[in-house]
Amino acid sequence: MSFEPCRTSGVSLRLPAAATAVVALVLAALAFSPAALAEPVRTVEPIVVATIPHDVGAYSEGLVADGAALYEATGEFGRSQLRQVDPNTGAVIRSADLPPAYFGEGIAVVGDRIVQLLYQNDVALEWDESTLTLIREVPAKQGWGLCYDGSRLISSDGSGQLYFHDVNTLAQTSSIAVTRDGQPTTGLNELECVDGQVWAASWPNDEFVRIDPATGAVNTVLDVSSLWRFGTRDARQVISSIARIDGDEFLITGKEWPASFRVRVPA
Repeated sequence: MSFEPCRTSGVSLRLPAAATAVVALVLAALAFSPAALAEPVRTVEPIVVATIPHDVGAYSEGLVADGAALYEATGEFGRSQLRQVDPNTGAVIRSADLPPAYFGEGIAVVGDRIVQLLYQNDVALEWDESTLTLIREVPAKQGWGLCYDGSRLISSDGSGQLYFHDVNTLAQTSSIAVTRDGQPTTGLNELECVDGQVWAASWPNDEFVRIDPATGAVNTVLDVSSLWRFGTRDARQVISSIARIDGDEFLITGKEWPASFRVRVPA
């Protein structure tokens, strides 16, 4: 068997030619792997249009706009509410308490209903939008974020997966793994469906990521770290909620934040 020389730190080593070929193949595979070929995803920062008061006691779990109406879900056992909030003043217009054993999570408007996920409860809630009256409970696994893309519901659960659901039964129909720069991601939280894309809070970071639900690839990162400007920040006060208001304008807030921000997101 023939041997080929290999020099490391001035010491001459000899490897079998077959082993040398294997090493070369491995290095070539790494060089052309999806992660190596992926270009870094672009990062943008929001342009603040307005600062709006936000209930500092609201452990915000999601926002969704339906025309001029803005809804917010708040969490924690014994404190969870579904609220309609004035998007210009932050004032709570009306609210409905969840049962004390339920921890409210993400919400989505579907027709005349508001669908809501729960944390650590294997049901979802359906509310009448006009009255904020609970219509029914639907068997569903726990979730964090929820949005409606016009034909299906899309959810997250803090992992690196997006889940797709039948809009009527909430049965899961499929799922997709989300990647960023070719690498698996995790911590997907509150969701907002916009023009065929999905914005997701990237818990516990001060970021939202925009995901192509057809491929699972993150194509934009929204760095919102500049929005916190209220002094000392508690570990609970993570960025959490986003709702598209109009065009490129969004409303963003966090858990127990004293303000929400109406921002423009660069195209």
